Amino acid sequence: MNPLAIVFDCGSTNLKVAAVDIKGNIAAQQSYRNAPLMQNDGFFIWDIEDIWSKLTRACRKVCASIERKKIKGIIVTTWGADGAPVDKNGRLTYPVISWQCLRGKEEARDILKEISPTDIFKITGYQIIPFNTLFRIMWLKKNAPTSLRKGKYWLMMPGLINFKLSGEFSIDPTIASTTMGMDLGKRGWSERMLRFAGIDSSLFPSWVEPGKIIGKVSSTVSEECNLPQGLPVISGGHDTEFAVIGSKISQDEVLISSGSWEIPIFRVNKFEPQDQELKEDLLFEADVLPGWWNPQSLVPGSLILEWVRKNFFREIKENVYGKMVSEGEKVKLGSGEIMLIPSFVPYRGPYKRYNLPGVILGLKVHTDRSQIYRAALEGLSFQLRKILETIIFCSNLNFQKLKVVGGGSKNKLWNQIKADVTGIPVVTLSQEEATVIGAAIMVFAGTGVFSSIEEAQKNIIQEKKIFEPSSQNHSLYEEIYQKYLQLPSLLSDFYKKGY
Repeated sequence: MNPLAIVFDCGSTNLKVAAVDIKGNIAAQQSYRNAPLMQNDGFFIWDIEDIWSKLTRACRKVCASIERKKIKGIIVTTWGADGAPVDKNGRLTYPVISWQCLRGKEEARDILKEISPTDIFKITGYQIIPFNTLFRIMWLKKNAPTSLRKGKYWLMMPGLINFKLSGEFSIDPTIASTTMGMDLGKRGWSERMLRFAGIDSSLFPSWVEPGKIIGKVSSTVSEECNLPQGLPVISGGHDTEFAVIGSKISQDEVLISSGSWEIPIFRVNKFEPQDQELKEDLLFEADVLPGWWNPQSLVPGSLILEWVRKNFFREIKENVYGKMVSEGEKVKLGSGEIMLIPSFVPYRGPYKRYNLPGVILGLKVHTDRSQIYRAALEGLSFQLRKILETIIFCSNLNFQKLKVVGGGSKNKLWNQIKADVTGIPVVTLSQEEATVIGAAIMVFAGTGVFSSIEEAQKNIIQEKKIFEPSSQNHSLYEEIYQKYLQLPSLLSDFYKKGY
């Protein structure tokens, strides 16, 4: 018998249910679009019942196409930061506020009156971001205090779905590390940070470490989802950390989770946040395994390429991304002296302190769209190199591989430019869905199919292709990169003065 794991992989734009076997093959999957709802006041929330309805529908379809008796367990991964208070019966006492909502901006400013960004970073590993969970709780205390008084617990998104599956309250350290409320070095709550929000750790349910059993699928959920009754519900958590498990990165490797946003992430066995990391907009989250941490950066990725597509390749209706790559391959290194700074989201990434918008420099009358596309790939790769240099400086690590997963890993031109710009081999994996694979590994290890996570990784994860850096191209990019590094400070003065 080939055992299966059911994974609820919940993203803010896509809800996926997948059945994964012990070789890492996707036996069946089904997905539906996901998006927040706008309230009358212009705020954004998640409709948890709509999310649950889509997950149950997807799960029924997946389970109808596999042998249910092979399923060993089910696990949930989601995006971070979002959650809501629930009563003793697990009912929401206030809707789940979306990370895309503006609520929390005032609270993010207010907290600086009490504690410095440096102290917050040293405790929680987190930057001050308005959508951090702690700021949402502070907003509720001011604007909807009854919701917290009626609430028994605050559940993060994985906890809300796990409760529907099992009827048990839970929270795990990976998702908790996205709240800005943890003492990350101790893998527990920071009473000091929680006091700023006027709460204590009793607002949260007990820890359930990833891979441990939360509870079992109830008879009602068995009917709703077509899952076996009594199936173990395994603790999952924040999707990014499970991608780390699903790509099997060692300490001399970096995972690049490449989608609309790009997340360079690596593993360390010490929590020692440094001022330079704070300055360069890095953050730390709790690894799936105790005793490990995941320093990372969150920067615009293919959303920049999507902007290029919409504005320059709009007329192409079929295989548009293949056409973009084909045109970009014909452009010489340096993109005809076009430079693109990908700071389209000014509050994220290594250009954050310069408060720059996105910038394109070097346009000429003969500039064409293929040069702009390649300039975007080069600009994104320069951004990545800048982040890697900060990581290397602060960690004293020398990286031997960049493992790329997600939709961006399919772009062979981008992969090669990354390798040439950084001078580090870029590796793609046979299984692009690293979060799903990582979550399945935790099910198999947690239910005894494999004796350990390491055994499961060895059995499942396979490298697919290596993009070796060209020494000649790396030398040419070095000169361009050094010029590129000068631009943010020069342009910052211009934008500070305004138009």
